Amino acid sequence: MNRRILVAALLAGTAALSACKKEPPASLPPEPQATATSTPGDTMAGVAQPGTQAHFMQGVNGQNVIYFDTDRYNIDSADAAALQTQAQYLGQYPQVNITIEGHADERGTREYNLALGERRANAAKNYLTGLGIAASRISVISWGKERPVSLGSNETAWAQNRRAVSIVVN
Repeated sequence: MNRRILVAALLAGTAALSACKKEPPASLPPEPQATATSTPGDTMAGVAQPGTQAHFMQGVNGQNVIYFDTDRYNIDSADAAALQTQAQYLGQYPQVNITIEGHADERGTREYNLALGERRANAAKNYLTGLGIAASRISVISWGKERPVSLGSNETAWAQNRRAVSIVVN
């Protein structure tokens, strides 16, 4: 009798676990577009041309990335300074549009990290719009944990991957 109860409990547990199986996503994010810091047309005689990523990077003193704490998407004082520099550049060059890419570290599910990356990108966008940059000039995309800059599985690598990156789009 006890053996039948044990077998029934095991079968019920197996059935319950198989019902929780997650299906893979229907589609993956699109392949990356070239986001190199410069292309042959970006510079003329060593001077970056306005509207290029190279010019943006010069104009914001390389501050196109902001970093976040674990499971956070709030803008701290260091992030605010970088975003203020970006807003000054964007105010000076109204023809320049940007995409803010939100990223997360490798921990957590794909879905959770995509949502967190989107919240991070939107936090940066909202800060820039609060500084007077038109929302129509800023698009956001979340890559979640799909595009790490550091491949390690330690706190240093994770800290580098929890970020939002501003990229010039033409």
